[in-house]
Amino acid sequence: MPQNQSKIEKLIAELCPNGVEFKELGELGEFYGGLSGKSKDDFSSGNAIFVSYMNIFSNIAVNTDINTLVKVGSEEKQNKIEYGDVLFTGSSETPNECGMSSVLTKKIDEPLYLNSFCFGFRLNDKNLLLPEFSKYLFRDEQMRKQIAKTASGVTRFNVSKKRFAKIKIPLPPLAIQEEIVKILNSFTELEAELEAELEARKKQYEHYRSGLFVFDENVKQEALGNIILSLKTGLNPRKNFVLNTPDAKNYYVTVREINGLNVTFFEKTDRVNSEALRLINNRSNLEVGDVLFSGTGTIGRTALVKEKPENWNIKEGVYVIKPNQKVVDSKFLLFFLNSIIAKKQIENKIVGSPVMSIPMAELKKIKIPVPSLAEQERIVSILDKFDALVNDISIGLPAELSARRSQYEYYRGKLLTFNEYAK
Repeated sequence: MPQNQSKIEKLIAELCPNGVEFKELGELGEFYGGLSGKSKDDFSSGNAIFVSYMNIFSNIAVNTDINTLVKVGSEEKQNKIEYGDVLFTGSSETPNECGMSSVLTKKIDEPLYLNSFCFGFRLNDKNLLLPEFSKYLFRDEQMRKQIAKTASGVTRFNVSKKRFAKIKIPLPPLAIQEEIVKILNSFTELEAELEAELEARKKQYEHYRSGLFVFDENVKQEALGNIILSLKTGLNPRKNFVLNTPDAKNYYVTVREINGLNVTFFEKTDRVNSEALRLINNRSNLEVGDVLFSGTGTIGRTALVKEKPENWNIKEGVYVIKPNQKVVDSKFLLFFLNSIIAKKQIENKIVGSPVMSIPMAELKKIKIPVPSLAEQERIVSILDKFDALVNDISIGLPAELSARRSQYEYYRGKLLTFNEYAK
């Protein structure tokens, strides 16, 4: 354990030897809602700042460098966020991602409002919890398990405020909170340094990768449609299948599972039963060497099918590109689609609002350089090594960052576990 741990142990022995008090959120404060009565036009010419859903979801402490604006009249009665308030997302596609928290840890002068898809919690006695402590407490695994139990739904899960109010939290003395914050801050600062260094290396890799795809006039530039055997997508699952069935053993690949050039299945992955999967087994006909491309929503994520997919298929919006292996190597195509050169072409062909997509007919028009297969293999060999340096969690900086995150989560769990005081 960190050296500070001995100091925390001494403080616990001195200040709360018999444990700390636990109380339900409903006893400690009040919940409030986000913006109400707003139309789309109110967000196009705003005069006030508000905290967005993604600001909360992505940050344990609210990012106060805010550029999201909403129109709020001087006579309107809207809830304002105050220093120390804990903000939560109200819904998500999975219960495990509902109620993600973020705390306002900085005092700001101008009024700050909350997204309508979120809600806030304010302590009656703000001296009970340090905001810096709250930001760690509500993101700890033990707390996340309690929060997940407050959500219900089928295709979209929503938090129950009534159940949320029953969540119990520890109330350690402020001196102990301060020491815990010091330790966890040191972990997050080190993690931020490693992330910055890794990001710099990724930019260097991106620059080098793009250079490898610059060829002279002797190398042909072919439209994607001319060098592939087919380009298909899956069916809309909400129209054709029952998802998340308890006995399902088959998986759907969505944009979430296209992760770092690979397909990675998570606990939250949608599942379908065998009968439903058979309905689309010939829809995309997945094979080893196929390249997956997210064509709707988050556009441009790619993955390579490396082994025969016996029990999974793709959702509508994920495209399966079947390269002509006599002309273009699958991995060469995969790496090219992730280059700046390709991304600029793709951006120019995106359509739609608010859900954006690139039509398959337009994706087929993307120009791909096609050097000899031997040259393609040479480039792939180089990029494989670079990709490992910035993405492989078993080596180098990614490994160190992964180890630091695991260490941080371990100590956070230890530091935020208290014996409950028995009255």
